[in-house]
Amino acid sequence: QGQMAESGGDLVQPGNSLRLSCTAAARKVSPYVTGWFRQAPGKEREFVAAMRAIDGATLYADSVQGRFTISRDNAKDTVYLQMNNLNPEDTGTYFCAASLYWGQMALTYYQDWGKGTQVTVSS
Repeated sequence: QGQMAESGGDLVQPGNSLRLSCTAAARKVSPYVTGWFRQAPGKEREFVAAMRAIDGATLYADSVQGRFTISRDNAKDTVYLQMNNLNPEDTGTYFCAASLYWGQMALTYYQDWGKGTQVTVSS
């Protein structure tokens, strides 16, 4: 399967919003599950959110619950991550990846990682 591709990263001020996009255009089959992860400098990559394509079920990390929303446009085969009320702790490179498993937050369950998009939250 082909890689996922992220876009939409930017430099924003605290309290602002940003929407990231993840496309699966390089894949022949849409992912069963699409996950978003992030990696801050010097830290391990961590789970942010995931969506199951078949029914739109969602899963969020506690740190973003209520601020971030994952959604999907089936016509565009694109998954979005709407990020509101951003704070400096949200800074990092955001990646999306595909998974055959639902309900998993560990990186080992995900594959076809994109190259990432940079999000910087700073005043």
